[in-house]
Amino acid sequence: MPTPKKSITLDDLYRMQVLSGVRISPDGEHVIYTLQRVDRETESKYSNLWVAPTAGGEVRQFTQGDQPDVMPRWSQDGSQIAFLSKRNAKEKTPQIYLIAFSGGEARKLTSIDGEIREMQWSPDGRKLLCAIRKIDSDQLNQSEQQKKLGVVARHYDRLFYKLDGEGYLPHERTHLWLIDARTGKAKQLTDHAIWDEFNPTFSPDGKSIAFCSNHASDPDLDPYAVDLFVISTDGDEPRKLKAPEGLKMLASFSPDGKFIAYVGTDGKGLDYRNACLWTVPADGSKSAKNLIEKYDFEVSGMVINDFGTPETMPPVWSNDEKRIYFQVSMHGSSLLKSIALDGEDLRDVVGEGGMVSGFSFDKMQSKVAYHFGQMDDPGQVYVREVESDTTRILTRINREVLDRSEMSKVEEVWFRGPEKNFLQGWIMKPPSFNPRKKYPSILYIHGGPLTQYGKLFFHEFEVLAANGYVVYFCNPRGGKGYGEEHAAAIWGAWGTADYDDLMAWTDYMEKQPYIDRERMGVTGGSYGGYMTLWIIGHTKRFQAAITDRCVSNFISEWGSSDLNWTFEYEVEAEPPYKDFKKWWDMSPMKYIGNAKTPTLVQHYENDLRCPIEQGEQVFVALKRLGVDTEFVRYPDEFHGMSRTGRTDRRIERIKHILRWFDKYLK
Repeated sequence: MPTPKKSITLDDLYRMQVLSGVRISPDGEHVIYTLQRVDRETESKYSNLWVAPTAGGEVRQFTQGDQPDVMPRWSQDGSQIAFLSKRNAKEKTPQIYLIAFSGGEARKLTSIDGEIREMQWSPDGRKLLCAIRKIDSDQLNQSEQQKKLGVVARHYDRLFYKLDGEGYLPHERTHLWLIDARTGKAKQLTDHAIWDEFNPTFSPDGKSIAFCSNHASDPDLDPYAVDLFVISTDGDEPRKLKAPEGLKMLASFSPDGKFIAYVGTDGKGLDYRNACLWTVPADGSKSAKNLIEKYDFEVSGMVINDFGTPETMPPVWSNDEKRIYFQVSMHGSSLLKSIALDGEDLRDVVGEGGMVSGFSFDKMQSKVAYHFGQMDDPGQVYVREVESDTTRILTRINREVLDRSEMSKVEEVWFRGPEKNFLQGWIMKPPSFNPRKKYPSILYIHGGPLTQYGKLFFHEFEVLAANGYVVYFCNPRGGKGYGEEHAAAIWGAWGTADYDDLMAWTDYMEKQPYIDRERMGVTGGSYGGYMTLWIIGHTKRFQAAITDRCVSNFISEWGSSDLNWTFEYEVEAEPPYKDFKKWWDMSPMKYIGNAKTPTLVQHYENDLRCPIEQGEQVFVALKRLGVDTEFVRYPDEFHGMSRTGRTDRRIERIKHILRWFDKYLK
């Protein structure tokens, strides 16, 4: 008799591993990847490298030990793998290690006093190209006593002096380095006091490097002035290529080295515009060309989840230089597509119904390996034979947990918004769903707003559904994945079309026979926390609310966020001291006096994107109004705690969500 299945639990966060860094070997015979695990006793996160044969068969753990082994990169001949690791407590930052694919111990290659942020092999396999940010000299030269006493003062003259997820920034900038793959000898190629270089890539002959950088006189005051540059490996003066103003990233050379493909936007401060696929002559003779100008979609691998960060890869040229492969975020999926160089013959490769992340081809481009996740699985390693379109799943990561779990029943819905606009949503029903019963329900609102919910496993949603809630979520106007008009609908107007769409979605759900209209809750994080506050200030239709790491007051957010003044683009306004009304009109705090809904406020004390003062204002206001409220604060955690924070805190956060909704909806 089969063992009865159990529901997904909070403790499964300790049992499940996070997949990343999927890369196929040059000969197409193996795929290497990273698995991260949690040590429950210490709350430490460790990761090791694993290898799977593309023909199928047993996977094997390639590196051992309680340390982070990340960013695996095959050498050009496939004989060895470079990766980052911190295997010695005395090491200040992770270093490059090399390990032969045939086996043996990993060899430490570098001892760099800095953070290695990106890494790529040279075409001849003799060097490694890295983007490195050195440690500030005053930190390096501290005595043991100074280290014990800690920081005395932080002194800045730049606007972007902190970054969520990293903390207070060093004064050193990120620059390009070449590392000898035999000796570990390091050579710094670029250096500047206020410029950073990122996304470097070798030309096919190994003589040139393309990279992205902002060379404005003050990059913090002109953040969209990112250009594409080419520099020789001898480190001469970088040469800027011709391209429209806007963000640029993820460059890759054509096989003959004559062109460079990259992902970028056209325009300054217009983040609602699609990130597109561009090509530009490497000699700078002509300006960049948008290959997908006539297509209304976003080039990225973006689907919100709470089980790892999807990886958007640089565009990949076909060996015959006739096509380019790239990722697209569309309708809740992340797809792999290809297009001809004339912008015609757009083709789907893989991905409908889930998320493609971290794709890579073998040298002959006969196979493509990729990380693919779906609603019922955070991700496995897949390989597809290009000629036959035969697909094979190489791994069974987390299947021990997933196979014994009864998952939520998910229904995808397309419905009409208030302006007859098409909207996409999903309904997650309890595993033991009975259509004759009436259920409490929770509306979830995603962050961003320029992102999308989609067809990808979400542990938090599964836990709430397992506890008897119908969880429903959609992609209202203001997000990505549905074209520029959809994304631009709330530019400078948060709380308008998005609010109307969310209320239309709630109207749709209220009509479902299994929904109890008297037991409906609402929650969301970041921008979703903003919208939760907007909702309780404009309607009383929900019986309980939870706002998580919210934006509540744009006026103070303008100065306290790590992004500070750049919200002027999104609000479409002059600074608050010039246009106070516009900023205040878009702030939920203006309407908080209307709130009657019992509201739990959750925030993270190291949140630099939406600083905790945003949540503090809400809590104080609700208390002063006599609205039932509580404040839960999580120490030492950044904005992304719900996805990447310490596991016990992630679990505690969901416990508070359950407790609050149980109190008012059950």
